[in-house]
Amino acid sequence: MTTHEAPASVAAPAARTRRLRRARAMVVVIGSALIWATLLVLPADFFDHHGPTMCVSRLLLGVECPGCGMTRASMHALHFDFAAAWHYNRLVVVVLPLLAWLWGKEVWDQSRRLGWVTWPAKPARNTAA
Repeated sequence: MTTHEAPASVAAPAARTRRLRRARAMVVVIGSALIWATLLVLPADFFDHHGPTMCVSRLLLGVECPGCGMTRASMHALHFDFAAAWHYNRLVVVVLPLLAWLWGKEVWDQSRRLGWVTWPAKPARNTAA
């Protein structure tokens, strides 16, 4: 064993950790693509069918919270029905772009971790001291 090699007891958990991170990255990227594809294939009014509410504020206090209608608004906005989206929840103009940016950033980071995206290249480290 050279001084640069890790002992076998340390190398095995490190390899397992890398495999788990890679698996997580694949789940995030592929799962996200499947979720977006499913939401785009479903009709815009899929969530409009009013069933029992799950909003705690509405159940306990009888008052709609700021998030009430966000799922329906997001679904209509994804299908470019912005008038209906605005009707269900006006915060959709802030929340949906923010969620899209956060989702895109996570998918981008995980795609880079998988090596599927190599741009922008990481700057080379200066090893000369």
